[in-house]
Amino acid sequence: MDWFPLYNSIRTAAVSTVLVFFLGIFAAHFVSRAPRLVKGAVDVVLTLPLVLPPTVVGWLLLLALGPRRPLGSWVLETFGLRLTMTWPAGILAAVVVSFPLMYRTARGTFESFDKTLIQAGQTLGLGNAYIFWRIQMPVCRQGILAGTVLSFARALGEYGATSMVAGYTPGRTATVSTTVYQLWRTGQDTLALRWVLVNLGISAAVLLAVNLLERKEGRSWP
Repeated sequence: MDWFPLYNSIRTAAVSTVLVFFLGIFAAHFVSRAPRLVKGAVDVVLTLPLVLPPTVVGWLLLLALGPRRPLGSWVLETFGLRLTMTWPAGILAAVVVSFPLMYRTARGTFESFDKTLIQAGQTLGLGNAYIFWRIQMPVCRQGILAGTVLSFARALGEYGATSMVAGYTPGRTATVSTTVYQLWRTGQDTLALRWVLVNLGISAAVLLAVNLLERKEGRSWP
């Protein structure tokens, strides 16, 4: 049993979650402070990948980054790098489809944050960066943690966009999800079931760890 799909799935989910963590937090922070008209327009754009079918997201990424498209062609000719059918392309797909989960969760948490704490920090002469990282983020950590876990789980199980942008190449771009499909398509149901059980085990372990962490934080938080 080749374990590369598991390694690639965890690698893709981990890297994309780190990127989504910072992108989602900063986007949520900006939108939560933006005027209502701007907030509505930006929110629609940033949330679209959440409601679009993953195959549509993958097609749009191919439309923008394919080797025959202006951007993909320029990167290929200038740097010799392909933006599709590689394992980094899988990370890009995972970032796009999991970003809205982090963004929406963080935005709701930031909007419910007590703004008088920010005003108190400013009165004491604290900088905005200090207030954000040392006051607002710790208070909002439950929502941030939930968004991070949801993003990781979404990236770990991503199939539609990944299969279109990164494809399925054993030892290079194969993930657990794409491997399960290929094994089912070729009639290898027993091996496909093994990968399904592996994915279920990882997902259950992540959710269990988060629940334990939330209980620990709940007991330590006054």
